[in-house]
Amino acid sequence: MSMDFNFFMNDVVRQARQEIAAAGYEELTTPEEVESAFSRPGTTLVMINSVCGCAGGVARPAAAHALHYDKRPDHLVTVFAGQDKEATETARSYFTGYPPSSPSFAILKDGKICTMIERHQIEGYDPMNVVNKLQQTFDEYCEEI
Repeated sequence: MSMDFNFFMNDVVRQARQEIAAAGYEELTTPEEVESAFSRPGTTLVMINSVCGCAGGVARPAAAHALHYDKRPDHLVTVFAGQDKEATETARSYFTGYPPSSPSFAILKDGKICTMIERHQIEGYDPMNVVNKLQQTFDEYCEEI
């Protein structure tokens, strides 16, 4: 029995995209979409998505559950590392002082980086640890809804 690797990966990517979209995140797939989204006033949470286990088992669940909080960003967006390469590269150009990391989260305010939760702060942790980290950043940078 043989398995078509591309068919398998396309299914994994499709599911990863659907999970984050269902949580309310706007998918940015082009550099132009990134530029437009990052130019919006207010706070923006960027989830850098990926197909790794810590994205599916920790980061995406945390991205969804962290939003059930008194304070939250004005905008929720996502780019997909390894899939939408140009969009991800454009997003990462805003994350000055931080190395490329996926999965990860960035908080921008008026298009300027405030902070990041990097892969090393996600991998090996459970989703609630990451939810708490996200909500701590919401407390610091976001307004009550």
